[in-house]
Amino acid sequence: MKQLLLLLTAILSYNCYSQISFEKGYFIDINDQKTEVLIKNLDWRKNPTQFEYKEEENSQPKFATAKTVKEFGIYNTSKYVGTNINMDRSSNNITNLSHDKNPIFQEEELFLKVLVEGNSNLYEYVDNNVTRYFYNIENSDIEQLIYKKYKFSENNIGENNRFRQQLWKDVKCSNSKMDVIEKLNYTKKDLLKYFVDVNKCDQQEYVNFEEKQERDVFNFTIRPRVNSSSLAIVNSYFKKNDFENKINFGLGVEAEFILPFNKNKWAIAIEPTYQSYNAEARTNVSDVAGGEVIATVDYSSIEIPVGLRHYLFLNDNSKMFINASYIFDFSSNSYIELVRNDGSYINSLEIKTNNNFAMGVGFKQNDRYSLELRYHAGREVLGNYLYWNSDFKSISLIFGYSLF
Repeated sequence: MKQLLLLLTAILSYNCYSQISFEKGYFIDINDQKTEVLIKNLDWRKNPTQFEYKEEENSQPKFATAKTVKEFGIYNTSKYVGTNINMDRSSNNITNLSHDKNPIFQEEELFLKVLVEGNSNLYEYVDNNVTRYFYNIENSDIEQLIYKKYKFSENNIGENNRFRQQLWKDVKCSNSKMDVIEKLNYTKKDLLKYFVDVNKCDQQEYVNFEEKQERDVFNFTIRPRVNSSSLAIVNSYFKKNDFENKINFGLGVEAEFILPFNKNKWAIAIEPTYQSYNAEARTNVSDVAGGEVIATVDYSSIEIPVGLRHYLFLNDNSKMFINASYIFDFSSNSYIELVRNDGSYINSLEIKTNNNFAMGVGFKQNDRYSLELRYHAGREVLGNYLYWNSDFKSISLIFGYSLF
């Protein structure tokens, strides 16, 4: 385990230096001077307070904020505008709602993400639990689309949906209908579609920055493996029984969901897996007839690891990954049998397992072939017995082939 932790630390340290990705972009300063640069693309989940850029590939990185930059963008990817704007940060959390239905504006200097750019423009701001949308028409000032939950009595919650009135007044075309606007929710999906439809209706050129290139969002992988497993059981009477280390085989299928931020570096994986372990242990016990207890284990189960994975891109075709998993284990018809050396019966223990953790490091090539080394922390397999303790451990070498 110690060696695996050292390897994980080394890989993360390497990632700190190797994963800096600067892409072609630009920024426009407050004097309207446009500068072509290379911008570090962090695929921001929250709106950035600053961005890092290089003037040339080998030059030193610099930082810029909304105080000095009125716009920056990464070509074919994203665009942000720097602005000084009034924004309402009122909480929509039920426990923190105010009794005032009106927004409470504060002046802030920040970057807004451009969602739709055309005759009618839509912007987004995300910061922790705050999500706000903004708009403007052509070159008019940017304003917040107003939506706020509030309490109008101790047990009743109201909604200020003024954003619908704003849209009907400022963002519509000849085909716009009030009943359509009345059904809009204050969500990216609804507002994005509405602004795209209005720009289309006006026959204006527009850019939908959310129309990104098709990306890999789901992978299904066959994952056979070789397991090296061991088991120890103990109680005060039979002392400790150490079962021999065994090499066995398992088979899993993994569903991997790529998370939509940070350049596809994070994923959630669910991996139902069949594993089995059969072994024997002999222990000298002086007060048992024959002086020896023979324990045999027959253990098979379906493991379901649910894990978080982080990718470290090496180049366009290869990447390393690390993951941590919580494993739900479901055993079936599994037991540990204790007999004397003459074969006479002593006891039979039904295997009922507890859940455990696992950590792994791996490599993936061409988004198709993968190899992972995974360490499973100790698992209790005699959870139903008060006076027995057990420790089942395994290390797995997992091969992977992604079908899609």
